[in-house]
Amino acid sequence: MPSLLTSFDLVGTFVFALSGALVAARKDFDVVGVFVLSLAAGLGGGAIRDVLINDLPPAAVENESYLVAVLAAATVAYVIPERIERINYSVRYLDALGLGFFAVVGSQKAVDADLGFIAALLVGVIAAAGGGVIRDLLASTTPLLLHQDIYALAALLGSVAFLAASEFGLPYAPAAILGVAATFLLRAAAIRYHLHAPRPRRQRKR
Repeated sequence: MPSLLTSFDLVGTFVFALSGALVAARKDFDVVGVFVLSLAAGLGGGAIRDVLINDLPPAAVENESYLVAVLAAATVAYVIPERIERINYSVRYLDALGLGFFAVVGSQKAVDADLGFIAALLVGVIAAAGGGVIRDLLASTTPLLLHQDIYALAALLGSVAFLAASEFGLPYAPAAILGVAATFLLRAAAIRYHLHAPRPRRQRKR
């Protein structure tokens, strides 16, 4: 299971790093900016997760494969900037997939750290959404988490599906796939149909 967990984590890292690099390229950042946003998006959520569960040093520091994934993503975005707008829509779906991977890995690592069900859900959501929040703040935009699409709720659904399946005795791989699929499908539906989380109603001024 550890190797599979690491594989899921690396996939999520690459996808989020690519999203960060694409945002930087679209905003016309230089090569340093592309790498910084790629690094922040790819490793930010995982680093916060590992600090929360006291798994130190963070996986990204111990295993240089994480940095390789970030460099690969930054390179892809840097060498084909003219295709950014064309592929950006697809990357939103890849981002949804990465969200699922990080939600599952975060929840599992929290369980491995002997945290309870609610805490594991929280760690899963923070791990999934953290990198995107850091990416958006560095890019001077309001984090997607706060105002557009269903984002954290998708990660929460994936974490619930994964943990519940594990509790019912489903092996790790099928439970993880279920969690990733649940996150991806809800997030993809939000992108496709412009779904949003409920917002407070404003009273009209008389």
